Amino acid sequence: MTSRFSRRWVSCTHNGCQNSASQTAEHGVNPLSSTPGIDNRPAHAFPAALVAALREARHVVLLSGAGVSAESGVPTFRDAMTGLWSRFDPAELATPEAFERDPELVWGWYEWRRMRALQAQPNPAHLAIAGMSDHLPQLTLVTQNVDDLHERAGSDTVIHLHGSLHQPRCATCGRSHAFPDEMPNEPEGGRRLPPPRCTRCRGLIRPGVVWFGESLPEGAFYQAQEAAENCDLLISVGTSSLVYPAAGLPHLAKAHGSQLIQINPQPTNLDGHATWNVVGAAGQILPALVAAAWGSTRAQYHPGGLPACADDSQ
Repeated sequence: MTSRFSRRWVSCTHNGCQNSASQTAEHGVNPLSSTPGIDNRPAHAFPAALVAALREARHVVLLSGAGVSAESGVPTFRDAMTGLWSRFDPAELATPEAFERDPELVWGWYEWRRMRALQAQPNPAHLAIAGMSDHLPQLTLVTQNVDDLHERAGSDTVIHLHGSLHQPRCATCGRSHAFPDEMPNEPEGGRRLPPPRCTRCRGLIRPGVVWFGESLPEGAFYQAQEAAENCDLLISVGTSSLVYPAAGLPHLAKAHGSQLIQINPQPTNLDGHATWNVVGAAGQILPALVAAAWGSTRAQYHPGGLPACADDSQ
């Protein structure tokens, strides 16, 4: 890594941040020390220019990915599956062809996923993102996640690029379908489950997510593009920056003059394009960043009082 990028790296080596010493050395990241018992993150824990960019921004776009939900225990496509699901590649279940071929298998998998998402609770990253809206003139939250953790954390308006587990619709006529109020009660090992039928046309109800090979919801992606073109700061959190067209939004924002902050425990394709790369778990970094910008206490977002990490070298 060149010095141009290494000067702009900030890392967190607390155990919860999931980045190893070997990774930080390999990618030119200055390791930080962990300081137990500190609830207020000092402003110098991040580069002053980064904190100022957030504090002075008029319109921030925050793009969240699977890594944010994973910190709440929501399984990702990379996680090892058990029981029935261990016999299938999750990417092969998330297609229109799979639903047409075996709707009971696909519906059972998505009901299991919906149950796991509903069992999860918003983590400090979700809460910090919701808290940002109290300080910013405009915050546009764009997520690739299909759960409702952002909403349950208090974010009022969320643009769901990949749809939602909680908004199924008819595969034939497109009519929306309402789930019962109770949480799904699916066996952990999984099972085949017949999909409900549409009350209008008797077609099969399908999950309300965007499958591989399908287009993003036109309205949602248009809103996300418009926000990216008009923001002065885009924060990419917990996303691999591999899945397009969502991965193109930071590049679109940068092309229109926005600065970019990337928060991720692992290197991504966005590393060389971001103004600042902050290495660590979203649930550790985002509360600390909010505290640095606006003086919020870490306890507000992290009742457990996890240790803070500070970087005095910037």
